[in-house]
Amino acid sequence: MHAPALTQGILFTDQYQLTMAQVYFRLGIHEQPALFEHFFRSYPDYRRHQAGFCVSAGLEPLVHWMQEAAFGDAEIESLRSQRSRSGEPLFADDFLQWLRRSGSFDGLTLRALPEGRVAHPHVPLTVVEGPLAMAQILETALLNHINYQTLIATKAARMRESAGESQVLEFGLRRAQDTGANAGTRAALIGGADFSSNLGMSLALGLPPKGTHAHSMVQAAMVLGLGEIGAFRAYAETYPDDTLLLVDTIDTLGSGIPNAIKVFEELRRKGHTPIGIRLDSGDLAYLSIQAAKMLNEAGFPNTSIVMSNDLDELVIWQILTQIRAEAQHEGLDPEALVKRLVFGVGTQLITSTGYPALGGVYKLVALRQADEWKPAVKISDSPDKTANPGHKRAWRLYDRRGRATADLLALANEPVQEMSELVLRHPADVTKTRTVRQGEVTLEALHQDILREGRLVYEWPTLEEMRRARREDVARLDPGVRRLIHPHIYHVSLTDSLWQLKYELIAAARGNR
Repeated sequence: MHAPALTQGILFTDQYQLTMAQVYFRLGIHEQPALFEHFFRSYPDYRRHQAGFCVSAGLEPLVHWMQEAAFGDAEIESLRSQRSRSGEPLFADDFLQWLRRSGSFDGLTLRALPEGRVAHPHVPLTVVEGPLAMAQILETALLNHINYQTLIATKAARMRESAGESQVLEFGLRRAQDTGANAGTRAALIGGADFSSNLGMSLALGLPPKGTHAHSMVQAAMVLGLGEIGAFRAYAETYPDDTLLLVDTIDTLGSGIPNAIKVFEELRRKGHTPIGIRLDSGDLAYLSIQAAKMLNEAGFPNTSIVMSNDLDELVIWQILTQIRAEAQHEGLDPEALVKRLVFGVGTQLITSTGYPALGGVYKLVALRQADEWKPAVKISDSPDKTANPGHKRAWRLYDRRGRATADLLALANEPVQEMSELVLRHPADVTKTRTVRQGEVTLEALHQDILREGRLVYEWPTLEEMRRARREDVARLDPGVRRLIHPHIYHVSLTDSLWQLKYELIAAARGNR
């Protein structure tokens, strides 16, 4: 077993971060100011469908980790014990002494896209500035915290889009990767899930945890001779004001719903109002329509109908499409029924099925020398993987309708808000340009200061504030960008000055190799 200090503290990183840091130390540049950017290159592609936007999440947990992480005695001794292939110490004493003395993130400045905001490829989610070695060591933990939560918040936002006026309940705790489930639940709640079954995380975020019973409770009652209705009655007697019954252990329409209705009537006679039923198998659209008819006829037109069973955004969309097409033929108001529905999403959300990892990367874009930022470039045979160099700012452009029309990366000293016109260049395709003039768009600076040399200068938003940011950002996207399948491309562009710098650096690097 590993001590939590080693597995959860500053050694929650990759080995090569420390070996590179020692190289920087030997070169004497370990404390030279550096600028790193963290961004992703493409939206999630779930094979059958694709995302047209992402939702940022994971920033607050990262910063809390940064403020606690440091090289203490245990960490230094663990590094001291490592040996090279020749048996020599892998890390020299002078480097370890420097780590013990200066090995924290107190010197780093962090700017970021706030949580809940819509994010697009190549636009930094975070920008890290500070001493080279410690900014390098941060990479792994930063990517771990923000990539995963952004991935799950994005998936949740898509399910939120599909569900419309229906509620979304997250209950992926049992199917998640170890305690990473807590990060996943947090991200899902930012991204669009209304509630979660995750007890601890719900309470930590100030939400009531939600859920019902499992099939095992009905099975146990059957073994005892109480039957399905006995199980339902026991649950209702224990939770008379919170009764939500799982009705498909035996026969959904033949016994489950009729028995639930009997128990609901008993509750009503005692002055209590049941919450509803849950369906976990079968044709969920058909069963929800039949359940609604039976509940309506029994005088329970407002009870919820919770559906679960490997739901994702496409399945939710198909269920609602079927309900809207068929409910009226059964004498039901389709929209009234939709408002009663709750979609319970588990495995497909918490694991981001079909796209299990966001390809976020962390790239050095500049080093500071003699009070000037010197841009750094990394060239790839794949043009899309050639990072945008230099000290930059990110802007979002809104058109006259108030719709987000493009994200723009500019050099930090470019007065983009004062320019009479802006030339927007595609980051990799030299043939694609667009010109916008003053008055045609409004600009919003995307990044906010989070840490200044290790000091928190940002007030953390509440969960509801993050959700509101997501709702507002998504609402300002064009409908084509929000499509579940084959979404329209949202444009991310470079200013002409940044584009010129990028390709001058590429040419110079190729000439000096």
